[in-house]
Amino acid sequence: MPELFGFGAIFLVFIGIALLTIALKTIKIVPQSSVLLIERLGRFHRVANSGLNIIVPFFEAPRAVYWSGGRPGATSIDLREQFIDMPPQPVITRDNVTINVDSVVYWQITDPTKAVYEVADLVGALVQLTITGMRSVMGEMDLDHTLSNRDQINAKLRIILDEATDKWGVKVTRVDVKNINPPEDVRITMEKQMTAERNRRALILQAEGDKQAAITRAE
Repeated sequence: MPELFGFGAIFLVFIGIALLTIALKTIKIVPQSSVLLIERLGRFHRVANSGLNIIVPFFEAPRAVYWSGGRPGATSIDLREQFIDMPPQPVITRDNVTINVDSVVYWQITDPTKAVYEVADLVGALVQLTITGMRSVMGEMDLDHTLSNRDQINAKLRIILDEATDKWGVKVTRVDVKNINPPEDVRITMEKQMTAERNRRALILQAEGDKQAAITRAE
């Protein structure tokens, strides 16, 4: 009898563990502003929205996503607006000046199914698109224009990225170019030019003042 009682206890513990495992696989709680992609036997089946969701264990499972910069193997997909802080990138302007440009891209997933199944690495693809788009837009402009037309560059980049990412279920909401840094020798030359321009304007103002004073004295 003690042996049977011990065997029965072990059997009950085993059943309890099995039931707990099945319950964990059946019940999925999705956070607010997130979704899960549920696959049935390896194929996409449905989208699980935020809240309590019931899935069929062993036949259905959440699809894991592997985006660079994110949690490896995460299952939930964040639908909130996100951003990518781009490190400085070398860009060659139309007048053959190499500048370093850093920017911030704001984006949001509008179709999680496309974001997972249409591109292997969404964040990595966004980074590469931003780099190529920035080089394309600024490569058509002179250095002076890139420094003075930052709003125009932001608008063009946003349109290019938004059109390219539409097939991935992504909306690019904003692009901000933060810093445009020319080479040191070019920067020194530009500072000398600005100093010379300020001196020239000061001389003109002084000459105008002397002229008006002479006219006043003559009158």
